[in-house]
Amino acid sequence: MDKRTVYDGLNDFEEELQALLANLGSMKTTLQDIVEKNTQLELENQRLRDHIRELNHIAETPAEKVKQELSKSRMNLEKIYEEGFHVCYDLYGSRRERDEPCAFCLEVIYREIGK
Repeated sequence: MDKRTVYDGLNDFEEELQALLANLGSMKTTLQDIVEKNTQLELENQRLRDHIRELNHIAETPAEKVKQELSKSRMNLEKIYEEGFHVCYDLYGSRRERDEPCAFCLEVIYREIGK
């Protein structure tokens, strides 16, 4: 093998290494961007989970409060409704099909007193 061939081979090898190094640098930058974005998304997800928990807690509180504020007669209507019967004016006493919810019954049970 002559010196010129060895020198040309080393030059080609050096160029390939430089190309690989540039590619590695690009991959490193891309990975760093991905990690930063992932961290941002994890923080945002955590904030959203906390917000959902807070909203669920707020949503549960009024329902419990309404149940505590129900009069004895409305609590009786609620019990009948939960057993699968209508308590609304039009269908009072008839069985709810497949225990489907009835907006009219819920209105009778949970409507505000002043209405």
